Amino acid sequence: METLNSLFYGLSVALELPNLALIFGGCLMGTLIGVLPGIGPVGAISILLPLTFQLPPTGAIIMLAGIYTGAMYGGSTTSILINVPGEAASVVTCLDGYQMARQGQAGAALGIAVFGSFLAGTIGLIGLQMIAEPLSFLALKFGPPEYFAIILLGFTFIIYLAQQSVIKAAIMALTGLLLSMIGLDPITSQPRMTFGVINLFEGLHVAPLAIGLFGLAEVLDNLEKAAPKKILKVKIKSLFPRKTHWLQAKWAILRGTAIGFFMGTLPGGGPVLSSFISYGVEKRVSKNPEKFGHGAVEGVAAPESANNAAASTSFIPLLTLGIPPNVVLAVLFGAFLIHGITPGPLLIKEHPEVFWGIIGSMYVGNVILLILNLPLIPLWVQVLKIPDKILYPLIILLCVIGAYSINNNVFDILIMIIFGLSGYLLKKFAYEPAPLILAFVLGPMFEVNLRRSLLMSQGSFSIFLERPVALAALVFFFIMVGLPIYRFIRKKMGWFPQRQ
Repeated sequence: METLNSLFYGLSVALELPNLALIFGGCLMGTLIGVLPGIGPVGAISILLPLTFQLPPTGAIIMLAGIYTGAMYGGSTTSILINVPGEAASVVTCLDGYQMARQGQAGAALGIAVFGSFLAGTIGLIGLQMIAEPLSFLALKFGPPEYFAIILLGFTFIIYLAQQSVIKAAIMALTGLLLSMIGLDPITSQPRMTFGVINLFEGLHVAPLAIGLFGLAEVLDNLEKAAPKKILKVKIKSLFPRKTHWLQAKWAILRGTAIGFFMGTLPGGGPVLSSFISYGVEKRVSKNPEKFGHGAVEGVAAPESANNAAASTSFIPLLTLGIPPNVVLAVLFGAFLIHGITPGPLLIKEHPEVFWGIIGSMYVGNVILLILNLPLIPLWVQVLKIPDKILYPLIILLCVIGAYSINNNVFDILIMIIFGLSGYLLKKFAYEPAPLILAFVLGPMFEVNLRRSLLMSQGSFSIFLERPVALAALVFFFIMVGLPIYRFIRKKMGWFPQRQ
């Protein structure tokens, strides 16, 4: 009953007229960002973050949350209509969504994507509401040793769940850790790696890094490809799927929701990995796996449900532990800090209007997105026709404005350009920028909790063995790190038996 009362309180905060307008604006901008290929929710939140500086903290956060969830919805439109994912989590949707559109079922594909997203997002929110508060109270018992061990384990997940090379992901994570150490020492206040540059004394800000790596770098990469958009000229007859479509999709939606619910809470998981795993599961359990890639309804329903469920549940570790599980939430974590709010176990006590306001706004946002997406699809089709020579200069302009307005400092524009060019080169060599950003955000917490733990124990590492939660996390960490090393050594030494 108490949780239900808290939810009603959150809904009352979300339904205040200024907040309702911000939710609507965030959902609309997020959907538009999702529709436009190449930007994605990370770049969108980074670029639009300065727009929230003059807003109250609650309004600012719920608008950014609306952008995030809106991008999850919008990404499927381009995947289905032009075979180009609006954001990374919609890559898998291209496989069957575009084929359905070519077969004259564009309306059904778009409808399944929207309704599946709505159902999965709502179920994810119910889970968030049920789990978040008890987990927040449990986290109040955590000290520096526990937080250090959990963050260390988080680094492991980030590296393991990388989409490409694990070694390259580890290199990027270590680079992010080094970058997070630039500035004044958190304990002694001595300058570190500043090279006498005054602008570096306060350290690097997450927004210019994210804008460069995910905004400017994406534009440069897309400009190089310069492939013309091929929008299917199909008449969308109805956006409401037929009964046969629902019968085919119902179990895929439920399985995708369950996978997304679980993966969203894991560090390094989130919508992208959830969509890939759910697609693979559906193909594995299907009686007709050969139809996947040729217009299978389940191939649209499962990944779209998974990525939206994961988008909801990824807020659980952020709000309760203060640990962002993916790169989008890492940028959102920076937004919390800019507005003077520290996410974590004390958030529900110190800022209940923010905690429950976010949850309430996501319920309202889900309904708004359901209402918005279906009738506005013809508009999104027209938006897709904007020439790249107009669209990309506008995005670059927004990147520059976004980087400058954080501190009103030209130095941040320079940082954005440096990391934009670096991100472009990293793409060429198949290095993922996401582990860098996540490690950069988690780096200060990692260092501070390690040093506080050692101060508590007078320099003894035994403190991590005396705390059950910390010990369990460390054991899991060493297992995850040790097993691949052991297998690698066995393979190199020829210890594996030869197959006959």
